[in-house]
Amino acid sequence: MFKDLDPILHSQLRLAVMSLLISVKEADFTFIREKTNATAGNLSVQIQKLKDAGYIDVTKQFRDNYPQTSCRITPAGIAAFEEYVTNLQAYLGKGDGH
Repeated sequence: MFKDLDPILHSQLRLAVMSLLISVKEADFTFIREKTNATAGNLSVQIQKLKDAGYIDVTKQFRDNYPQTSCRITPAGIAAFEEYVTNLQAYLGKGDGH
């Protein structure tokens, strides 16, 4: 049977953020914005949703008098991402041994 896809990860931008973080573990806001081609405002909202879900940790600090926001994927985020990919593969017919 098909399993429900995580609605938090089913958003294109949130999925893109998680895909980036799964490979680099941590990235700053500017890097994520450039890689996803998102607006700063939209990205901020989506990062907050991922943080609220417990999928990423967000650290805000100052570096050379400039604010810097870093995002790091959490163990819960890794598990959710892996489950999402597994469930998506089932939709594509790759999770049933075919």
